[in-house]
Amino acid sequence: MSINKLALMRYKTIDECLRNRYRKWTLEDLIEKVANTLYEQEGITSGVSRRTVQADIQIMRSDKLGYNAPIIVQEKKYYTYSDAAYSITSAPINNADVEKMKEIVGILKQFNGFSYFEEMSEMITRLENNLYRRTNEGRNCIQFENNRLLKGLEHINPLYQAILHERPLLITYKSFKAATAQENIYFPYLLKEYRNRWFLIARSKKGKLLLTMALDRIVGFQELPKEPFIAYDGIDFDRYFDDLLGVTKTEKDRPHKVILHIDKYHAPYVLTKPIHHSQEVLKENADGSIIIKIDVVLNFELERELLGFGEYIKVLAPKMLAGKIRKRLDMAREKYRPGGKDEGGPEGTN
Repeated sequence: MSINKLALMRYKTIDECLRNRYRKWTLEDLIEKVANTLYEQEGITSGVSRRTVQADIQIMRSDKLGYNAPIIVQEKKYYTYSDAAYSITSAPINNADVEKMKEIVGILKQFNGFSYFEEMSEMITRLENNLYRRTNEGRNCIQFENNRLLKGLEHINPLYQAILHERPLLITYKSFKAATAQENIYFPYLLKEYRNRWFLIARSKKGKLLLTMALDRIVGFQELPKEPFIAYDGIDFDRYFDDLLGVTKTEKDRPHKVILHIDKYHAPYVLTKPIHHSQEVLKENADGSIIIKIDVVLNFELERELLGFGEYIKVLAPKMLAGKIRKRLDMAREKYRPGGKDEGGPEGTN
């Protein structure tokens, strides 16, 4: 049994609702939510019938699509999952849908290579490899970076929809530094990935500055349809992260000219894989070493990147950054001395 587009949208919407443990969902609530989704994403103004949503729930409960969703009714009117960790997105897809997906990937591959499809190249390869493994069990042709223990990935799609449709969110967030989780209203603006970890760029209703929130620290959230959304003017988010490594930045941060000496053994690596897109070679020395310049904000991620080169790199400027790197290397050396003390270091995004 294959799934048409609108049915899949309804199933996913119901699934997102039932996974939201911060709200109780009646059948009328689910109908309203599904109708809003169909209107926002497809422009359908006729809504959705009670019978359709009831039938969707029965299909999700059944084995017809392989979902076997543990949908229960509490207090004779509130729908939820008996298993808080369940989602239809983790359920296997059937062979008919696999064949349809193969056709879609085949079409996408024909466009691969065109300039406006360059950013989709990796995604198309991921899809093709996953489908190949689905029909050729045990065979893997390509491996992508993946952290299976990473939390918060289930938040990506609902957060994306909230950003796309400008919906305020009530987010429960627990930073690494906090003893308990805090609940506040936020206006979401951007999802950002860095080294296989995802972040939400948002502003608190109580504050004026942008915040960087790690998705794996988000305990839960829900949309606030009656809360007015406040856009963040004056920031071009397409360029906001151009002058830094990672995601740690405030609107007041400005890039610095960072000058680095790279030894001859790592010079070819840095030339073929630039540290930052602003990288510029200032000098090629006779011994094979190079001096480069990058224009970036000074943050924790930059320090971590430079420390990763160990003894093969030296910060020549600015003096403030060189001092920080020297101090952290001294602290690291102390840990390897007999009786060395463990000391706290700088922290990045929490």
